[in-house]
Amino acid sequence: MSSDSDSLHRFVFEHSRVRGELVRLDTTWQTVLERHSYPQAVKQPLGEALVSVLLLTATLKLEGSLILQAQGEGPIRTLVAQATHKGTVRGLARWEGDIPAGDLQDLFGNGRLTLTIDAKHRDRYQGIVPLQGAGIGAALEGYFASSEQLPSRFWLAVNDKRAAGMMLQRLPGDTDDQDDWNRAVILADTVQSHELLQQDAPNLLRRLFHEEDIRLFEPEPVAFRCNCSRTRIADNLRALGSEEIDDLIAEQGVIDVTCEFCNRGYRFDAVDARGLFTGVVNATAPLAQH
Repeated sequence: MSSDSDSLHRFVFEHSRVRGELVRLDTTWQTVLERHSYPQAVKQPLGEALVSVLLLTATLKLEGSLILQAQGEGPIRTLVAQATHKGTVRGLARWEGDIPAGDLQDLFGNGRLTLTIDAKHRDRYQGIVPLQGAGIGAALEGYFASSEQLPSRFWLAVNDKRAAGMMLQRLPGDTDDQDDWNRAVILADTVQSHELLQQDAPNLLRRLFHEEDIRLFEPEPVAFRCNCSRTRIADNLRALGSEEIDDLIAEQGVIDVTCEFCNRGYRFDAVDARGLFTGVVNATAPLAQH
């Protein structure tokens, strides 16, 4: 396994206001694919979303998570990717029927892209834009152009074994560095999908920006992690209300809940159900059997 496997690389253009990140997902991507049998047309935007949310999280100086959600009324109904400041990521997609090849409009219909920042000691921030473009990267470029006024470009690639991507951002500052940004984007636009998927970070950056002064930082590990827990599931059940919980117990005897991100199952019997509304949750109860 190469040093680039399941890793994030940050880099900066010295003497200019341009920064970038590279992400490659191997085991992480395979772990996500093992959870559900995704059609090929769903794998592409899901892989792009996982890579993108890690690229974006790397730009945030805060403790918490970033959630990317694409929703529409087309064949793909919902796509969610969540990454944390610790380099963990999870994601899933829900779809119905056959999935045609095409752009985001073909896959999601009239949809929207939502970015949510959930950070410690800060109010939750959420930005929403129409879901448009050839892929998730194009939609995010539109988001930053309209919502953040922070020029950002994405290059993403996905296959059955790996998902990878690169992002460039122009940082706020003087306007006299427009040429630096334009040159960086023109050079980055020469990247091929197979290079993103196969070349390691030093060689890729050398190929793209061999005449630029680039500083590449040490790689940071990334991994699939799901933050579901019995306590979190209990909170979700509690939100349904005691009457509905009582009805479910009366009908089924137990309540089985499966986390869609990781397929971990949680079982609540009648005693557990009563504990939801008395403040007593058995955090060590056995998992549901599937």
